[in-house]
Amino acid sequence: MQKMMGMVRRCVDDYQMIAPQDKIAVGLSGGKDSIALLALLAAMREYYPHSYELTAISIDLGFGMDFSPIERQCEIWGVPFKVVKTEIAPIIFDYRKEKNPCSMCAKMRRGALNQALLDQGFSKIALGHHYDDAVETFLMNLLYEGRIGCFQPVTYLDRTGVTQIRPMMYLSEKTISNFVEREGLPIVHNRCPVDKRTKRQETKDLILRLQEQYPDLKNRIFGAMQRLPLPEWEVLR
Repeated sequence: MQKMMGMVRRCVDDYQMIAPQDKIAVGLSGGKDSIALLALLAAMREYYPHSYELTAISIDLGFGMDFSPIERQCEIWGVPFKVVKTEIAPIIFDYRKEKNPCSMCAKMRRGALNQALLDQGFSKIALGHHYDDAVETFLMNLLYEGRIGCFQPVTYLDRTGVTQIRPMMYLSEKTISNFVEREGLPIVHNRCPVDKRTKRQETKDLILRLQEQYPDLKNRIFGAMQRLPLPEWEVLR
């Protein structure tokens, strides 16, 4: 826990993610990454030099997911929790019958989350993207779109006035998975019918195969993103 908080704090400081008296919402999908992020940010409140306020928001896509275990965990940590109910899943799968549902779902989910933030007066959202997500996204953009790019550690959305921060960029997926299992943190099962059958999963599998020949592949890609640098990826401190 202390080691992981140290890495989160280094990432937060490197990219100046948290300012004094910030009101930060954590987007809880129900998966391991977002619950780990909330656990670390909740614990870090006692040690970080700037005081900040936390809340947690989950977007109910309409798959019938039960968020009550997460709600109970938030009560233990003293973090307010809100579930925003939507009809995103029925719209995408039943009404529109989307052939590429992930893209449309992501857009609608972001829109619902941003609106929930504005309704509650929050202008900063912490997302659970980690080290492996960054490497995979970089390769996905290169392989499927023919461009060099990735999401940014800190992103300001001028249309909504919301700032997105990603404090777990220095943590690997394996480290996060081990932490969630060791701490017994609650996970809500993803009921999406296309889960694990996406371009991201294809890219994840490709990286695993490449690492058999190039063990340091992910470190080199991540380092290259910081050194190029990609827009907003250069360390600030």
